[in-house]
Amino acid sequence: MSSRDMSYHAVMSRKNEIMKASLGIDYDDYIQSPIAFDYERMMSETGYSHADVERIQSETKVGNTPLFELHNLTQTVRRISPPGKGARILLKDEAANASGSFKARRASISAYEAQQKGYQGMIAATSGNYGAAVASQAAQRGLKAIIIQEVFDSRGVGQPEIIEKGRKCEAYGAEVLKLSVGPELFYLLLRTLEETGYFNASLYTPFGVRGVESLGLEIAQQVRTACGKDPDAVVITHAGGGNLTGTARGLLVAGAISTRIVACSVDLSGLHMASDHDFNRKSFTTGHTGFGVPFATWPDRVDVPRNAARSLRYMDEYQLVTQGEVFYVTELLSKIEGLERGPAGNTSLTAAITLARQMDQDQVVVVQETEYTGAGKHQNSQLSFARENGIEVRLGDPEESVPGKSIVIPKHLDQVRGKIQDMERLRTSYLKNAANQYPVDRWDETDFNFLAEDLKVSQDWVRQRLTDL
Repeated sequence: MSSRDMSYHAVMSRKNEIMKASLGIDYDDYIQSPIAFDYERMMSETGYSHADVERIQSETKVGNTPLFELHNLTQTVRRISPPGKGARILLKDEAANASGSFKARRASISAYEAQQKGYQGMIAATSGNYGAAVASQAAQRGLKAIIIQEVFDSRGVGQPEIIEKGRKCEAYGAEVLKLSVGPELFYLLLRTLEETGYFNASLYTPFGVRGVESLGLEIAQQVRTACGKDPDAVVITHAGGGNLTGTARGLLVAGAISTRIVACSVDLSGLHMASDHDFNRKSFTTGHTGFGVPFATWPDRVDVPRNAARSLRYMDEYQLVTQGEVFYVTELLSKIEGLERGPAGNTSLTAAITLARQMDQDQVVVVQETEYTGAGKHQNSQLSFARENGIEVRLGDPEESVPGKSIVIPKHLDQVRGKIQDMERLRTSYLKNAANQYPVDRWDETDFNFLAEDLKVSQDWVRQRLTDL
C-alpha cells in the first residue's frame, strides 16, 4: 500500500512528476518562460517522421481514408448561391478509421509509443470519440486501456451520446470509469496514472498532434489528384484544438501553404462546461464553443504542462453554427448523399455550406472529417433528450435559437448561414490570459516572438495591441 498523500492538493501538486513518468517527456527541457516554450523542438523530438507515422497507422487500420466529392450537395448549394458561386464540396470520410473517427490517428501514435516503451496500458480522460480510439488502438497493440468519462449530472442522468461512446469503449475491452460532472476528472486521471504506471494517452501531447498531421497530408495529396490543385479552404471542427493543429501542420508539410484554415464550432455561448445545471442542456459534447473558445484563447488549460494543440497558431477564420443547423445538415447528408454520419462530425460540413455559397464554382472546400454514428449519437436521440430536459425543439430561423433553451432547425437550406467569430477579439483574449500568467513588464524578446507565432501575427501587432489595452 502506497504511503503517498493522495489528497486532491497533493496529487495535483505532483502533476509534472506524474506526467514525466507517464509520458517520458520532460517538459522542463522546452519551457523558456511562464509563457514561451520551444514548440517546434518539442514537436520534432517525438522522433517520428511522416513516413513512420504512415507506417504505424497502417498497422492498426488507420489512415488512407477516402475523399468523396459531394456532387449532389454541391449542386443543391449552387441553386441557392449567387451566379458563379458555389464551390465544390469534398469530404474526407474519417469514419473509415478503426473506431470510426479521426481520433484514431491521435491514439495510434500514443499506443505505439506506449508499446515501444514497455507500458502495460494506456489511460485517457475523455467523454468523446477519443476514448473509443484509445481503446481500439490499445486492443490492437496488446495493451490495457482505462477511459475516464464525465457521464452524469448530479441526478445521475447521462447524455445518450456520452453513454454511446462509453459503450463503444467497453466494446473494445476498455475499463470505463464513469463520473459526474465536476473538478475531479483530472485529479482521478493523475491518481490513476500514478497508481497503475500506465501511459498517459492525453489528447494534448505531441504524439497526438503528430498523428493528425497525416490527415492534412492525405487531404493535400488526394485533392491534387482529384482536382489538380490544392484545396482553397479546409473546414475543421474545433474543440480542444488538436484536430485543427494537426491537420494544418500536415497541409503545410505537403506544401499547401495558401489553403485557408477555417475552424468551426457549435455556438453554445452562455452554457458553462463545468456546470451541473448546464451539463445536459447541450446536445453536443464536443466541437462547441465551451471547448473551442477557451482552448483557443489559452491552450495550456490541460492535463499536460504545455499543450501541443495551438489552434490560433494556424487558424485563418473561425465560424460558428447552431445546433439546429448541424442537425438539419446531418439529415441532408443522409438524404441526398447516402452518408449517415454523426452530428458532431458534421459541424464542419455545416460551415462548409456557408463558405461554398461565397466561393467561386472553380474553387474547392474540403470538410476534413466525419465520425461514425450510433443509437446514442443519432440526431433523433439527441433531440429527444433535449425535449426531455425542457429544451424547445422547433422549425424556424436558427438565428432565433438560444443555447440551453431552444434548438431551432432550419426549414430550408438557405437558412444555414453560420456566423464568423471576431479573430481580433480571440487574439486579444489570448494576450490578456498571457498577461495574467506572467506580468507584461517581464516579457522579453523570446516571449514576444512566441506570442506572435502562437497568434499568427507580427510582433508589432502584439506590441500595438498591448498598447491599446
